[in-house]
Amino acid sequence: MSQEGGGHGSAPGDSSGVPGVMTFGAPAEGDILAERYRLEEHVDTDAASRQIWRGMDIVLKRPIAIVIRQPGGEAAAAMLDNAFAASRLVHPHLVSVYDAIDDGHRAYLIREWVSGVALRDVLRQAPLDAERATLVTHAVAEAVSALHAANIVHGNVHPGTILVADDGRVVLTDAHADGPAAEAESDVRAVGAVLYASLTGQWPHAEAGYSSLPDAVRDGNGRLATPRQVRGGIPSHLDEIAADLLDPRAEPPTSSALAAEFARLATEGTDVEYDDEDVDAGPMGFGAGDTGRRRVGGRLALGVAFLTAIAIVGAVIGAKVLGGTSGGPDDIGGPPPVTSSAPAGTAGKPIPLTAAQVRVVDPPDGNRTETAGIEKVVDGNETTGWTTDHYNQPNFGGIKPGMGILINLGQPTKIGAVRVVVSQQGGTMSLRAGTSDPGNTSAGDKTISTTYAAVGAERANNGGTVMVFPVPEAQQTQQYLMLWITQLPLDAAKNKYILSVNEITVFAP
Repeated sequence: MSQEGGGHGSAPGDSSGVPGVMTFGAPAEGDILAERYRLEEHVDTDAASRQIWRGMDIVLKRPIAIVIRQPGGEAAAAMLDNAFAASRLVHPHLVSVYDAIDDGHRAYLIREWVSGVALRDVLRQAPLDAERATLVTHAVAEAVSALHAANIVHGNVHPGTILVADDGRVVLTDAHADGPAAEAESDVRAVGAVLYASLTGQWPHAEAGYSSLPDAVRDGNGRLATPRQVRGGIPSHLDEIAADLLDPRAEPPTSSALAAEFARLATEGTDVEYDDEDVDAGPMGFGAGDTGRRRVGGRLALGVAFLTAIAIVGAVIGAKVLGGTSGGPDDIGGPPPVTSSAPAGTAGKPIPLTAAQVRVVDPPDGNRTETAGIEKVVDGNETTGWTTDHYNQPNFGGIKPGMGILINLGQPTKIGAVRVVVSQQGGTMSLRAGTSDPGNTSAGDKTISTTYAAVGAERANNGGTVMVFPVPEAQQTQQYLMLWITQLPLDAAKNKYILSVNEITVFAP
């Protein structure tokens, strides 16, 4: 969510004698909006005095983000109009809008809850390399282009409203609909500022508005330094694009042309040659038909793995995600930082695992028959995995305290994060560690389930299918790890509870 500005806490709601139903007064934890959306945690209050809450859709049983604006009615018209328009967009790089409600006293927006790391917090550690900067900028350009095609101006594009989700998806969160009127050109300029920040770790305040990232370097006359003047090794074509987009004297391209250019760079490479044949094609070489003058060569091993690596590092360094405290005008908000020695701006390498290094932990009164397919959690294929039996209740039918997947690294090994891919959202699991494997028996599994200690925080009712468990520095040296599952998500088709774990990857710091 876009959370411009600080402010925390909330006064108790006035339910007028009806438990859980919010009518007048300030919203409060436990209130239920429209007989469906329960407020669970006040995350922040943005610059437009809108409250952002983490919530739960009690009908579909999925986590959501709730934006509350007071008053509703005419004052909330711009926000609701944008929400209605955005709700018709289905785009991988835009946060989804599920619902919009106006009761006159308040207006509510119900949006997708995205678990991930804000680009701002990644860049606070270190700038990105050219490949990752290209991927991130491409995703943001595609999102802006989709909005403009629907006649929506975002007006709030900056590293604090851009998330790298746990599954590697780059998502642009909600527009600042209650802010000052914005032009489509400002969104395009802001994409250039995102590229500039990704390459340098600095944000051009004068050209793109304030950010909690440090201001860009300038000369004695206040002129903006180009990315290559700030940091060595930046490809000349990226330097040129960023500089041109932020130059008020140069007419920017359309958002669709910009997205097309970055699509080409992201899929074909970053080694660029320049032609002089099309000197009148316009700023940055974009001509009619979005063809441009850049001839792209070389090959990059690009894809979701690059972006997932950013999310993993963001989790390890404790970068803020949706939920928690406010830290400035472009904050997303998140939990307190987790100290880590992971190299800033880069991901640790995956630690190779074989089928012989993993096994199922099924403590009493489990029957130890749910072991088939465990080798698939380390086979590199995220479409297949190990699956539990079906249960009548999410807590394994009350039969046992949970189930786990034990990982034996072979020797004490330093780890930075563990990435887990599951079949569906809604489960509750945690990462645990111990000093030994007492044996592949019912008694041994009972010992593991009662003695292994938690590593970091539990992921309760997880809202995604990809989870990253960061490992605090004090717990980074381990030989035995366990993914511990205590709640299963609902299989609606069978009205029973089940979970598949498709892949587990352990990363060095």
